[in-house]
Amino acid sequence: MEAEELSRALAPALGDRLTAVEPFPGTAGRVRFRPDGALDVFRRIHELGFTHLSTVGGIDWVDHREVFYVAWSDALKQYVFLSTDLPADSPHIESATSVWPSADWHERETWEFVGITFDHHPDLRHLLMPDGYAFHPLLRSFKLHEPEELEVKVRHV
Repeated sequence: MEAEELSRALAPALGDRLTAVEPFPGTAGRVRFRPDGALDVFRRIHELGFTHLSTVGGIDWVDHREVFYVAWSDALKQYVFLSTDLPADSPHIESATSVWPSADWHERETWEFVGITFDHHPDLRHLLMPDGYAFHPLLRSFKLHEPEELEVKVRHV
């Protein structure tokens, strides 16, 4: 599948929620979409055969955050990239877990490190950092702290 073919398959179902489909060498393309259309994009991409979500990540561009997804199609033997920009002051997007259950831990890690909140996520809690850790270490604004400055709640298992 090429980017043009992908665009033709997505455009009628997504309308203005689809902002661009760009060629990306070695893949079906890069799909850019509006954040409010995320679930529709995820469902449509899944219907096109991209049934395995291999990663979710985020980037802090200071003035905004970008969230990206990489999905794989066994039938097409191709990846597709999905991405959208979120406002830095309120980085929220719908969770992809209802379409791809494998998004669970990827979204938790992205929330934990980049501060992107995945609405309606079934279990959005710390994955790698201790409970009560209030920082997002991959934000450009993150400052290293001295141990005595941190107040971290310890979980005893």
